[in-house]
Amino acid sequence: MSAPSIAWADPARAAAFDSWLAAVAPEHRLQAGTLRPASADASFRRYFRVDAAAGEGSCIIMDAPPAQEDCKPFVKVAGLMAEAGLNAPRVLAWDEALGFMLLSDLGARTMLDVIAPPTGADAVASPTPAHYELYVDAVDALVRWQLASRPGVLPPYDDALLSRELSLFPEWYVGKHRGLALDTGLQEKLDGLFAQIKASNLNSLDGARVFVHRDFMPRNLMMPDVAPAGDTGPRLGVLDFQDAVYGPITYDIASLMRDAFLSWEEDFVLDISVRYWQKARKAGLPVGDDFGEFYRAVEWMGLQRHLKVLGIFARLTLRDGKPKYLADTPRFIKYARNTAARYRQLGPLMVLLDEIEGNETRVGYTF
Repeated sequence: MSAPSIAWADPARAAAFDSWLAAVAPEHRLQAGTLRPASADASFRRYFRVDAAAGEGSCIIMDAPPAQEDCKPFVKVAGLMAEAGLNAPRVLAWDEALGFMLLSDLGARTMLDVIAPPTGADAVASPTPAHYELYVDAVDALVRWQLASRPGVLPPYDDALLSRELSLFPEWYVGKHRGLALDTGLQEKLDGLFAQIKASNLNSLDGARVFVHRDFMPRNLMMPDVAPAGDTGPRLGVLDFQDAVYGPITYDIASLMRDAFLSWEEDFVLDISVRYWQKARKAGLPVGDDFGEFYRAVEWMGLQRHLKVLGIFARLTLRDGKPKYLADTPRFIKYARNTAARYRQLGPLMVLLDEIEGNETRVGYTF
C-alpha cells in the first residue's frame, strides 16, 4: 500500500505501516492509494498526506519511530492548544506502540511560504501591509495560547534546561563545527556569559511564566483555507509544538521576530513586538508596564535561543547528516552579535563571537 515515493529503511516497519493504514482507512474514509510525502523536520519524524473520500479533504499521518520519538507530549500539547481555542491538529488515531498517528490536515501552505522571503542568510525582508496582517494574526494566536497557561502542566523551562541548551553552542558549533579548542580560558568566559543570560531570562519581568511553544515562527504556522463567511475563529494553524514548556513569557515573541529562516527590518521587529506587548498587557498577561524593560528581556531571551540554535544546526549537520540547516547559521551569528553590541555587559560575547568567526570587533553599545 505504501506509495513508491515513500522510502522505508526498515522493511518490517513498512509492513507494519501498511497494516496500520489498512486498519484505520475504513473508519476515516481514507484513500490509501493517494498516500504521498508531506514534509519532514529536524527530528526523526516524517509526515505523509492522504486523501479522504471525495469532498472530505485530506489527513496527515505522522511516522515517529518510538525508539527515537515520544509522541505523548505531542498528544498532550495538542489537547492544550485545542482547549485554548487554537487551530492545532486533532489526533484522529494513534498507535503508540508503533509510532503512527493520523491527524487532521491544516493545509499545505505555511506562513513562511506566503511571505516568500528573499533567499540567503544575509537577506533582510521588507514588510508589506499583508505581512503586518499575518503577524497580527500570529500575535493574536500567541496571546490566546499564553492566556491558557497554568503551572504544573508542562515541563519547566528552568536553569537546568537553559544550561543544557546553551551547552550545545560550545560543544557543537565552537568545538565540532569551527574546530576551536575549548580550553579552560574559553570555557570560563562562556560560563560567565551564560550565567548572565540565564539570570536575565529566569528573573526578568519578575520571572513571568507562561506556556511556551519554543518554535513559534512562520514555518510552523499554517495558512488556512478560505474561512466561511462570518467565521471569527482562529485563522493560523499551529504545528511543531511537542516541545512546549512552562517558561519565560518573552521566548515565543523572540522566536517569532528573530526567525530561523527569515530576517526582518528592525523597524518591523519593533512594531510587531510593541503590538504584541500592547495586546498581551491589555489581556492581563505579565509583560510589565515598561516596553523598554520588556524588549530588553526579549532580546536577552532571543540571545539564548540564537546560541542554542547555532549548536543545534551544527549538530544536525555533523551528527544527523542534514547540512541544509548550517546555511542559516550566519543569520544567528548576526542576531547574536547585534544583540551583544547593544548591551555593555555582553561586550565580551561580541568579541568572542568575532574571534570564532574571524571578524574584527567594532564596539558601539546602546545600553
